[in-house]
Amino acid sequence: MTRALGVDRLHLMTVYVAVVDANGFAGAARKLRISPPAVTRAIAELERQLGVRLLTRTTRVVRVTDVGARYVEDCRRILASLSEADAAVNGLHREPQGRLTLTAPVLLGAQFITGIVSEYLQRYPQVSATCLFLDRVVNLMDEGVDVAVRIGELPDSSLQAVRVGQVRRVICASPEYLARHGTPQRPEDLTQHRVVAAAGSQASVEWKLFREGQAHNVRLSPRLMTTTNETALATALSGLGLTRLLSYQVREHLQSGALVEVLADHAPPTLPLHLVHREGRYASSKARAFLDLAIERLRAEPALAA
Repeated sequence: MTRALGVDRLHLMTVYVAVVDANGFAGAARKLRISPPAVTRAIAELERQLGVRLLTRTTRVVRVTDVGARYVEDCRRILASLSEADAAVNGLHREPQGRLTLTAPVLLGAQFITGIVSEYLQRYPQVSATCLFLDRVVNLMDEGVDVAVRIGELPDSSLQAVRVGQVRRVICASPEYLARHGTPQRPEDLTQHRVVAAAGSQASVEWKLFREGQAHNVRLSPRLMTTTNETALATALSGLGLTRLLSYQVREHLQSGALVEVLADHAPPTLPLHLVHREGRYASSKARAFLDLAIERLRAEPALAA
């Protein structure tokens, strides 16, 4: 017979989720403001009631078992549903409040997300926001992020995603550079050109291009390697060489003629742009309100239609 979901079970589920999120009993105890022994007793009782092992523990490491990993997602949904119901009763569902944390790539954040956040904060005066504009993938759970803007195909995960646009990779250079060094006509011509790559500290990079429907990886030894897209863009504008960036990053420069696209017929497929969040249909009112606004604004943005 299925055991009723009572107050005690909800407490045990809350403790269990806290242990998983904190990767340990001590961290969960601090988060919940209870003693470590109380956390230990709660997990032991939950495992006793379920008749399964949810966690494996050593003196230093706590790991989630396979059944525990599935169960923690069920716990999250149940607890989020209760939180949503409480918020609706208290009127919080209608009036977002609290702190919203979001992340996006640096240039995309500066060009598009900052304006949306400003409009959002003006619309909802009881909300504050933190923007993490970084050119790396941020773990939403580990870093406490509510919403992320992601470019590219998404791996399978428990996160929820809404497609809002697409971008493409663009190889370009200044007209002055092309006048001095010529315009590449085939992917392999790139090896004869100066290249600026925003790819970190590797000695070489590979750019994937297509010819007659077949992918070709062109290995390059860049004249300049940089860790930021802003530097690659500025250097290409100065005439040093060819660079490859995303369409939204160079759109205004292509329109003004400051940069010229090359090898457009050999470009790889477009990359999807998603808004990613971790709360599903139980999204908090602050996240839901931001998602609704951002979806509308980003889908209307010509630069994100590739």
